[in-house]
Parts: sequence; structure tokens; C-alpha cells
Amino acid sequence: MLLTNKVEVAYGCGGASKGSSRSAAMTSARAAALTTTLGLAAASWVVAVRQMNGMDMGVATRLGSFASFVGLWVSMMAAMMLPGAAPAVLRRAGSSGVRAVPLFVGAYVAVWTLVGVAVYALYRPQGSFAAGAVAVAAGLYEFTPLKQHFRRRCHESVHSGFEYGLYCVGSSIGLMLMLVALSVMSVTWMSVITVVVLAQKLLPAKAAIDVPLALAIVGLGIAIVIVPSAVPGLTPSM
Repeated sequence: MLLTNKVEVAYGCGGASKGSSRSAAMTSARAAALTTTLGLAAASWVVAVRQMNGMDMGVATRLGSFASFVGLWVSMMAAMMLPGAAPAVLRRAGSSGVRAVPLFVGAYVAVWTLVGVAVYALYRPQGSFAAGAVAVAAGLYEFTPLKQHFRRRCHESVHSGFEYGLYCVGSSIGLMLMLVALSVMSVTWMSVITVVVLAQKLLPAKAAIDVPLALAIVGLGIAIVIVPSAVPGLTPSM
């Protein structure tokens, strides 16, 4: 009987030790994934700001060559979107290990890269009226069930970075098109949009916050249409 108890205790301790080791390994994987993701985002901010230096011409901004724009767009998306994707990255690291993180992040950024290709193909400098109209549309999109559906899915577990990227494009597309219309080369507008996107990725939807924000975006669009000179950053400083 005593021998049996000793064996049970030994196996119990072994199981606890293995469980503790797995927990420690998971914590380590998540820490490494988070550090890498945020480090990549920080480095991308540095690259993007340097590339955008002197290129901001407000609503008259031109995109330059395809290669240079895509390179800039990728660094911008990594800078803007990776911090908000951190919870999804942590879930992936916890479920599949840290080795699955690069593929997840790469697929996520690839989706946003495809959006950049579409932007380059369709973009034309249109002036303040078009920029204001896009901002109004972006604000109205915040109220739609489609926006709420995509935003909710961004908070849930997904199977791949590509799937997660599609949901996040659906959630943030209005804000991103507003950035493109106002000036895709503006560090100021890029920073403002990043804060909004990050808040929506990390925080649950709350009407007390979301409705005033959407109305503010609509108001900004109307102001751009009516009095563009009163909106800072809309035209290049002389």
C-alpha cells in the first residue's frame, strides 16, 4: 500500500512538472511573439516616416512609382496594423507555437499589400471635395452592420493570418480609404488613423464611444467639403 502511494505521488509530481513546463513554454512563446510583433511595428514606423519625408502634398499627393509605393505601403501597414493584431498573434502562438507566427503575420500583411495594389491602380488626386466625400462615407460606414460584423470577427479566433487580414480589412477599410483621400503620405493622418484602428482592435464595441467617433468623422468630412482651408494637413504648408 505504501509503495502504491509512493508511485502515485511520483507520477502526480511528474504530471505537475510536465504541466508546469508546458505552461512556461507557452508563456515564453507568447512573449517572444509579442516582442517580435511590436518590434517589427516599431521598426516599420521608422522606415515609413523616413520614406514619407517631404512627400506629403495633402489631397494633391501623388504616389510615385509602383515599386516605391508598394514598399512604402507595406511598411505603413506593418506599422499601423501589427500593434492591433497582437492579440491574434498571441492566440496563434499559444495554439500552434511561436514557429507559426511568421506565417500568420506574413499572410496578414500580404492581405493589406493586396489592398495597396488596388489603391495604386485606382488612386487619382481628386481635391478636397472628393476627400471630404470619402471621409463622410467612412463615418457612415462605421454605423453599418457590415462594419460591426467585421470588427467583431477581428476579436475572435481565426484559422490563418489571411482570414484575419480579410476581417480586419473589412473593419478598417473606411478609415484607410479616408487616409488615402486626405493624404496617404501624411504622418499626422497616419498617426490619427492608427490610434482609431488600434482602439477598435483592442476594445469591445461601445455605442457611447463609437457613435460620437463616427459622427466626428462625418463632421470632418463635411468641414473638408465646406471649409477645406480650416482643416489642418489638407493642403501642403508653404
